[in-house]
Amino acid sequence: MPKPPLATLLDAVLFDLDGVIVDTAHLHFLAWRHVAEKNGLTLSKAQNESLKGLSRMDSLKMIYTLHGLPLPDASTLEAMATEKNHWYVDALKTLSAKDILPGVLNLLETLRTHHIKTAVASSSKNAKTILAHIGLQDAFDTIVDGWSIEKSKPDPEVFLKAAERLHARPEHTLVIEDALSGIQAARAAGMCVLGVGSHEQLGVADAVVLSLNAFHLEDFVQRFCPNKGER
Repeated sequence: MPKPPLATLLDAVLFDLDGVIVDTAHLHFLAWRHVAEKNGLTLSKAQNESLKGLSRMDSLKMIYTLHGLPLPDASTLEAMATEKNHWYVDALKTLSAKDILPGVLNLLETLRTHHIKTAVASSSKNAKTILAHIGLQDAFDTIVDGWSIEKSKPDPEVFLKAAERLHARPEHTLVIEDALSGIQAARAAGMCVLGVGSHEQLGVADAVVLSLNAFHLEDFVQRFCPNKGER
């Protein structure tokens, strides 16, 4: 029996932004380290891994948690988050199409060929700015970012909202993530999920690849996505 077309098994693919489409993790790290040191704290690269996928405010709370310190007052936290964002947004000006991660453009072309809808689903409030810098602002059917949601990952809101906009069934939606909190959010949404990065860190995903260059969409969909439910 011939395999069914991909579009009968997969309604949509939701892309996280940082670490999946473009890597701005180093810019986030430098910005957070700048703010931390200005406030008498430190932030190592290892500690920065704990901030992946978190909102600005949750990232600040994590930094204080890592130091075992009580949180400052709300106005101080807001000022720190604002300064971090100003530093980060200024650094984003260095981004261009050359910073698109390997495999992204080929995968988008494959999805267009199979008439599968796409979205960026990110907690970042700078998602549209980043996409504009790298020339992908019109490459997706919709963008759900930090301005569109109330709860950050691991809450599934960002993915459920993206699927709703695309009229996609969660059980026939694929999420591509590089952070554990994002994978947990995709699981909570009832979606199949691909991790991009280390299997040691992201092994709870359905599958993990080091790069989207190593991702075979047809094989993944046939193996995992049909098992999430029947039409």
